[in-house]
Amino acid sequence: MKIKPAEAVRENGIDMEIQLFAHIIQQDYACLATPGQSSLAEQRGIAERVRKRWVMGGPEMFRVSNHRVPFREGQVGIRLFEPDAATDSPALVYLHGGGWTIFSLETHDRLMREYAARTGFKVVGVDFSLAPENKFPSQIDEIEAVITWLQIEGSRLGICPERLAIGGDSAGANLAMATCLRMRDRGLASGIRAMLLCYGAFDAGAPYTTHEIETDANFLLTHEEMRGFWRNYLRGPADVSDPLACPMRADLRAMPSTFMAIADWDILLDENLSMAAKLTKVGVMVEAVVYPGTTHSFLEAVSIARISDRALAETSGWLGNSLNY
Repeated sequence: MKIKPAEAVRENGIDMEIQLFAHIIQQDYACLATPGQSSLAEQRGIAERVRKRWVMGGPEMFRVSNHRVPFREGQVGIRLFEPDAATDSPALVYLHGGGWTIFSLETHDRLMREYAARTGFKVVGVDFSLAPENKFPSQIDEIEAVITWLQIEGSRLGICPERLAIGGDSAGANLAMATCLRMRDRGLASGIRAMLLCYGAFDAGAPYTTHEIETDANFLLTHEEMRGFWRNYLRGPADVSDPLACPMRADLRAMPSTFMAIADWDILLDENLSMAAKLTKVGVMVEAVVYPGTTHSFLEAVSIARISDRALAETSGWLGNSLNY
């Protein structure tokens, strides 16, 4: 496990640039939301408005395009970020966070542009269905359909189907690992060469022991919020024992090389450390980095936080080394 020194001054353990990010996020939510009185649709709209300032700016793309992937009786939307006109390019399939419930391709647009620009790869953002309207395993079904489609049709988009990575943050990291597990078991994961997991949620039954504060806004994720997200996503208590819902309970052998970007001041810290240890124990090549002074969602602070910029540089460098062969 790597713990790297913080570059910015820290106060009460939290990097001050990350603390500013968290403060602005909470302040914007307070201005826009009425606690306990917003509908789910309103909450999603508010989340996009709050994140808008953090999506602005950043790298410009050669092309951004939206596509529809056939899925059962319908379709799954994807957004393709192309940093240049290259063909036969590696690609990162990216899954946004938000507790399976909120957030969207819009809230994570800059993060995906950052990865495209920093790696030189194409990035495919998946517009998977949200909970609680769509419960586990609906999202995994959709993401698997997208990756299967890319393995067949990706060359038309300039993507090399044999050089794919899958990644995501928070709930998106959960979905990335779950999709990879299912495709491994079905013998369909040969093209997935790398997995990027950023402050993921891997076990609905995990105890939150390292950070006991339940309501501190500086965490950007409280225990009660996380419990609510799990309730939204899972169909019932029986799903907790399903390794695709809670990958901590899975057989992790033969998973692809993995980078785990772990937030220091995060209620999910313990389960991320446990997941890194489990992957390592069964022989998976893992690079797990705990970024000091960071909270949940810290990558979104790249416009103001040096440690976020460094984490994006390091994860992008690792992706480049993993897929450029």
